[in-house]
Amino acid sequence: MESASQDINLNSPNKGLLSDTMTDVPVDNAASARTSAPEGLTDVEEEELRAELAKVEEEIGTLRQVLAAKERHCGELKRKLGLTTFDGLKQNLSKSWHDVQVSNAYKKTQETLSQAGQKTSAALSNVGSVISRKLGDMRNSATFKSFEDRVGTIKSKVVGGRENSTDLRSPTGSDDKPPQDSAPF
Repeated sequence: MESASQDINLNSPNKGLLSDTMTDVPVDNAASARTSAPEGLTDVEEEELRAELAKVEEEIGTLRQVLAAKERHCGELKRKLGLTTFDGLKQNLSKSWHDVQVSNAYKKTQETLSQAGQKTSAALSNVGSVISRKLGDMRNSATFKSFEDRVGTIKSKVVGGRENSTDLRSPTGSDDKPPQDSAPF
């Protein structure tokens, strides 16, 4: 049998994986140690309380042993059914997500975000329309027409100069190909 002073950690990853022998597990050795009686208690009352404390500590130990046995049995059943820890985790996550989706807070948040998305979409559409209209107005303005005319004049001079010139030679030295118009305008 294992040491009687061993404590079971219920948060341990090995819970339910104890050996087949069960051990008595004291809850708190310091509480059961003899101390001086608190004021206002008679020796008889103190003895009754100590007896009750010992009984409760024994019941707690028994309950821990029963819980460990139940967890071990649960693990065996899951193993026989082919249920893994991952399956349990998936099931818990699915249930949690479902619970979140049916909650009022989730529904209100989803509705609010949907409305915000619709308003944002409408605002962006309006901004796009305004920008398009302003660009159209700008293209029809006298300043833009003047700029467009100047760029066109410069382009025709640059491109026209190449096409009209007979003294231009190809960098490779062959004159069989005419120069190509590669101007970005």
